Amino acid sequence: MQIRILVVDDEQDNCDYLKLVLTREGYEVVTTTDPTQTVDILRGSDFHLVILDMMMPQMSGTEVLELIRKYDTDIAVIVATAYPTVDTAVASLKAQASDYVKKPMEPEQFTAAVRNALQKKGLSQDPEADLHRAIGRTIRDARKTQELTLKQLARRTGLSVSLLSQIERAESSASISSLYKIASALQLRMGELFGDT
Repeated sequence: MQIRILVVDDEQDNCDYLKLVLTREGYEVVTTTDPTQTVDILRGSDFHLVILDMMMPQMSGTEVLELIRKYDTDIAVIVATAYPTVDTAVASLKAQASDYVKKPMEPEQFTAAVRNALQKKGLSQDPEADLHRAIGRTIRDARKTQELTLKQLARRTGLSVSLLSQIERAESSASISSLYKIASALQLRMGELFGDT
């Protein structure tokens, strides 16, 4: 699934920078420097996330966020501001902003905030990788809870230590028969291996 993000910031340089950072991460990005157009742009296409500047001359980010919420109560919204205040933070949270971040942001922090906001909505660029991580985490947690080493689990399953390690680190996808052997060895139902996904 292609994740679409709308960036609303009255400064073109900020729009260009955020578009560059997000496009490199594989997102499809639309920008606007006119906050009054936000809802019209959202109506025109499906978006999953809005990055919203708080301080804009035509309308405040709070006003735009309230308009967004009247139109769409579910879309993820990250409010970004160079001048964070308690009032704007409270207003953003009341209008159900997904996150409230301080500008300027390091690209890593920013993309982490974007991923987090999308994950809260059940959205991911790579659901298969998320599934592999969930399986690996569940296996590792169950193995450690039972105080088993990888070598001991390998002996119980007939699978190599190397393969088990790769599955736990989500570096290899396991076959159904391998997952069945692991689940049996850890006394788990197959469905439990899939964790929270």
